[in-house]
Amino acid sequence: MTTRRIDALDLLRGIAIMGTLGTNIWIFTGPAGPAGVLDALGGTGAVETFLRFLTNGKFLALLTLLFGVGLELQYRSAARRGAPWPGWYLWRAGLLFVEGLLHYLLVFEFDVLMGYAVTSVVVAYLIGRSDRVINAWMTGAGAVFASMVGLVTLVLMYGDVSTPPSGPVTLFTDGSYADQVATRIEFFGLYRLEAVFIVPLGITLFLLGARLMRAGALEDSARGAALRGRLMAAGLGVGVPLNLLTSFAGGDWVLVDRYLLPPLVALGLLALVTAAAHRMSRLSGGTPGPARRGLTAVGRTALSCYVAQNLIASVLCYGWGLGLAARFADLRPWWTVAAWAAICLLLATLSTLWLRRFQRGPLESVWQWVYAAPQRRFVTDDKMADNSPKS
Repeated sequence: MTTRRIDALDLLRGIAIMGTLGTNIWIFTGPAGPAGVLDALGGTGAVETFLRFLTNGKFLALLTLLFGVGLELQYRSAARRGAPWPGWYLWRAGLLFVEGLLHYLLVFEFDVLMGYAVTSVVVAYLIGRSDRVINAWMTGAGAVFASMVGLVTLVLMYGDVSTPPSGPVTLFTDGSYADQVATRIEFFGLYRLEAVFIVPLGITLFLLGARLMRAGALEDSARGAALRGRLMAAGLGVGVPLNLLTSFAGGDWVLVDRYLLPPLVALGLLALVTAAAHRMSRLSGGTPGPARRGLTAVGRTALSCYVAQNLIASVLCYGWGLGLAARFADLRPWWTVAAWAAICLLLATLSTLWLRRFQRGPLESVWQWVYAAPQRRFVTDDKMADNSPKS
């Protein structure tokens, strides 16, 4: 791996993290909060629908692809060291699950880390298999997910799924922080339904990310450029127009709009950003500008920024914080865009300053210490056994 390629990965992660906030910010800035998620994601009016189209599902899919790339790198690292696989990676997945659970309970209802943890365990046992096996799993999991989305879409189009009207939701405007945590516990199954639903999609995208890594999609080479050209043609030339169409097609197409077409667009974005990163590196002699430095810093502290952006948005929007969601409800969609931009700028600034003194983000440092702790104990026990007196 070259430094330029690693920089491209960090840049992609930073864009993906800020892009996921671009979807979630509509949930935070809605007075009903996560309880009104369908309204928040569905948009009200052409302007908000278009703004929501720019981020909805695309950067979540990009982040999922990048998790697959990361898993491939972990597998390569284990192979180089001659370490058993999945070995300690399962401990890593367990920690990710706990991190996601805490993030769900304490911060945000629609955490993705728990789902990624479950998916990574499945993919860890597949990533070293033959191309035939991996292709079969990608095709099978993708077909299962597409069938589920198609079935639900047909029910929405032709079934009677009307729900009785309900009163206004005041939990996120008037409720306390403890009330919200209690609600997340009470409705755990409901709020975690999406994480379970998209596991087949996650398996497909994890494996696809690993395959793209092996195929050289991130390389600054002729084969990488050729592959990126095909990905951009499919993702941006075909995926974007179709996704724009489904965004304005109405609520019946919500699952197609959020889950089926965005991964295609995400492939185009991955190719476009990587190509631009390599080109800028050549033109600038490897010296990034302020925008790229900020995005790369967010990518290097991705876990910290992912949690922080949701925590900051909660403080800004919910009633136990500044309560801006209710106060500025009439200023949507523009205040929503302003809130997203302000949080992104803050995270880019803080992460850049943090990395001037530390190698990892704050949560990454804690996470790495916890991850390495049992390994250090394991090595210590082995040394003590080797040095013990022999009878």
